[in-house]
Amino acid sequence: MDGFAGSLDDSISAASTSDVQDRLSALELRVQQQEDEITVLKAALADVLRRLAISEDHVASVKKSVPSKGQPGIREAISMSCITNGSGANRKPSHTSSVSVARKETLSSAAKSMKRPPTTEKSHNSWENSDDSRNKLLKVVSTSKLISKVIKNTDKHKDVIINQAKMSTREKNSQEGEYIKMFMRGRPITMFIPSDVDNYDDIRTELPPEKLKLEWVYGYRGKDCRANVYLLPTGEIVYFIASVVVLFNYEERTQRHYLGHTDCVKCLAIHPDKIRIATGQIAGVDKDGRPLQPHVRVWDSVSLSTLQIIGLGTFERGVGCLDFSKADSGVHLCVIDDSNEHMLTVWDWQKKLKGAEIKTTNEVVLAVEFHPTDANTIITCGKSHIFFWTWNGNSLTRKQGIFGKYEKPKFVQCLAFLGNGDVLTGDSGGVILTWSKTTVEPTPGKGPKGVYQISKQIKAHDGSVFTLCQMRNGMLLTGGGKDRKIILWDHDLNPEREIEVPDQYGTIRAVAEGKADQFLVGTSRNFILRGAFNDGFQIEVQGHTDELWGLATHPFKDLLLTCAQDRQVCMWNSVEHRLEWTRLVDEPGHCADFHPSGTVVAIGTHSGRWFVLDAETRDLVSIHTDGNEQLSVMRYSVDGTFLAVGSHDNFIYLYVVSENGRKYSRYGKCNGHSSYITHLDWSPDNKYIMSNSGDYEILYWDIPSGCKLIRNRSECKDIDWTTYTCVLGFQVFGVWPEGSDGTDINALVRSHSRKVIAVADDFCKVHLFQYPCSKAKAPSHKYSAHSSHVTNVSFTHSDSHLISTGGKDMSIIQWKLVEKLSLPQNEIVADTTLTKAPISSTENTMRSDTPTPPPSQPLNETAEEESRISNSPTLLENSLEHTVEPSEDHSEEQSEGGSEVLGEAACGEQPSELREQQAGCALPEDQQAPAPLP
Repeated sequence: MDGFAGSLDDSISAASTSDVQDRLSALELRVQQQEDEITVLKAALADVLRRLAISEDHVASVKKSVPSKGQPGIREAISMSCITNGSGANRKPSHTSSVSVARKETLSSAAKSMKRPPTTEKSHNSWENSDDSRNKLLKVVSTSKLISKVIKNTDKHKDVIINQAKMSTREKNSQEGEYIKMFMRGRPITMFIPSDVDNYDDIRTELPPEKLKLEWVYGYRGKDCRANVYLLPTGEIVYFIASVVVLFNYEERTQRHYLGHTDCVKCLAIHPDKIRIATGQIAGVDKDGRPLQPHVRVWDSVSLSTLQIIGLGTFERGVGCLDFSKADSGVHLCVIDDSNEHMLTVWDWQKKLKGAEIKTTNEVVLAVEFHPTDANTIITCGKSHIFFWTWNGNSLTRKQGIFGKYEKPKFVQCLAFLGNGDVLTGDSGGVILTWSKTTVEPTPGKGPKGVYQISKQIKAHDGSVFTLCQMRNGMLLTGGGKDRKIILWDHDLNPEREIEVPDQYGTIRAVAEGKADQFLVGTSRNFILRGAFNDGFQIEVQGHTDELWGLATHPFKDLLLTCAQDRQVCMWNSVEHRLEWTRLVDEPGHCADFHPSGTVVAIGTHSGRWFVLDAETRDLVSIHTDGNEQLSVMRYSVDGTFLAVGSHDNFIYLYVVSENGRKYSRYGKCNGHSSYITHLDWSPDNKYIMSNSGDYEILYWDIPSGCKLIRNRSECKDIDWTTYTCVLGFQVFGVWPEGSDGTDINALVRSHSRKVIAVADDFCKVHLFQYPCSKAKAPSHKYSAHSSHVTNVSFTHSDSHLISTGGKDMSIIQWKLVEKLSLPQNEIVADTTLTKAPISSTENTMRSDTPTPPPSQPLNETAEEESRISNSPTLLENSLEHTVEPSEDHSEEQSEGGSEVLGEAACGEQPSELREQQAGCALPEDQQAPAPLP
């Protein structure tokens, strides 16, 4: 009887224990749900405050009265070595104190006559760390130092005479009129001064009042990245392309941009509070080709302000993957770099302290994650391995996952976690493995150890399991590589639903949970899709998948066309920010131009073939072939009756165009360049063409006379060209950096208003110059967003926007042209105020509600930076330079303290307009819903 009573007590005890565990589980679930709700409320509140700040700034700017005129900025005086045209009796001697430029002069290259001034800005890296032509950047020094250099230069070269024997025959026969010369790699380039220039000395080139503001970025980097698409509680999708992290609200059709990075962003992690974000970038190179450190930036997704910069001098090549800790509310950050040893580092990111560092493996590492409940466990996986790391605060110990009786995969692709703490891995064999923690016998003198072992295997996909996504309700989404399937798994890992991504979108690279029952998918063909198992997929973001060069803007509509080596031709709407249509052509596209009627567009390819497409229906209208080499430029005359085709075979092919661009007949061929054609422009009467070539020639052609070369080039000095895209010419030669090798500028375009010139260079920069730009080393506004050579620029028909294209980064960036008052002091004050207001309001709120870093850290960084500037003669020069040339850089340096730390160790000065846009980007005017794509 006593035994029966004892067994009864045991059963009652077991039942009560089970009941307590169930109640605890239910309470844990409620707490988790409440935490999720609080996170969403915090994010929503921060977003509302940001929008209110923007609205207040907008109202204030509207009410602001126009300030009185002030003194213009100090002009930069530049003198180069001069030669006189004829007798010099009436000229002032060159040894006088005044600094002037005579009518006939030689623009000395830096390699020949000038010592390079100290640099104030470090260049970006090209795509994949190549060392091509990034080692030359134009830098400007303070006015006092510059004038002293100029006077020395003038004295040094006052007796220089150009030897006529060194000039080409063409130049000998054209000694009529006054001209200037510039040297490109030791080669003289002669440019005749127009008749309306009375005194060349009086020409002043200043910063244009117009500036650019990044408005929209087309494209997404999914081709070679993973796990880089997430939905924030604010309803914004966060992803990256080039050096821009984009926050895209697909319902409101708005974008905001984090512009802190200086080269390709490669990975992305979201803090547990869903507000702060960490992004890692690859290494860059400085002006001498030496590598610069990659790093991680932690930033605020509401204010777009940089909170911390991690890892300068620690990471090699680039940042491969990273993750915030979960069990301690995101205090720590783990990072894997792209070095041969794939170093794993753990950081207290708010204090900028490195807690531990260890070599992982020489094999590829594809993912790193903190365990969500065990703060001391970090897991990495990659080629033929999975490692479980124990972190005790200052050291890491590794345990390798043992596959045992299970087949060892070639790649362990991704990680996820179940609610009970088990680890899930997806691998290249299409298998999901469950790793459970088991307790093994303790060694003498030590406590019990936990070891992860495989407890379950599921064949999930044909081909690899590329991504795992743990959903808020505990269910699991998996994305397959080869089969392109997305499968929903229940809590017991049984498949419930599945859907296949259509083949034209590519394979799956990232999957993230969306709103309600929706999910987001990033693909290898650079699409971001929004999908649901019942409704299929809708395209939210798309772009090119290979190097991009071709760009044309519509003559009177808000449309732009791009073509790339992926053979895609894309028509974009610049107001609604969406794709109108796309067509696949037979050859990689390289250049394009709209017919003035806007009904057709001509596209040049890499093989010498060119197509004419209907701009409305995308139907093929005509196809022609000129030579068998790449076509570099297509240019219609102003009335659309001629088409000029510039080729890499050194010829310009001329066609007569009729029937509104639908019929073409060969007219002639311009033969005379000794290198490939790079740019060309028409005169308004269709009689003349100006062209540039790869060996820096400027030639002029008489079209009615049989496409003859004009020997006396001074005859063309007064032609008012319909367009100005040639990168060499009297009106634009001031855009060239000192010591250039002739390949640094890829494209140039004059605005329709003839006020400004936009330039695309090899150093990831877009420049805005005043037009005309006829003085050496002209000042410009510089803008960074691309992470590869900028291949093309074009203004929209109304000059309201500028479009730029990136080569290897495959991005299309739309800049809004805004005109600001050219008052240096007022401008700086206004910019600083606008920049600080949104940041301070949102950050103060967030500091009280969320575990953000102490406010002293960014301020300390600012103080350090200011101290560094005051103690460094080079940077003191730079601060003087900002006073001389009132660009955005000075005001923006005041607005975000943390960003400039990078300049000390790695990436030079912050890109122009950067901090202003980070602090609070105005929402684009367009709020239209996306239209269905064909």
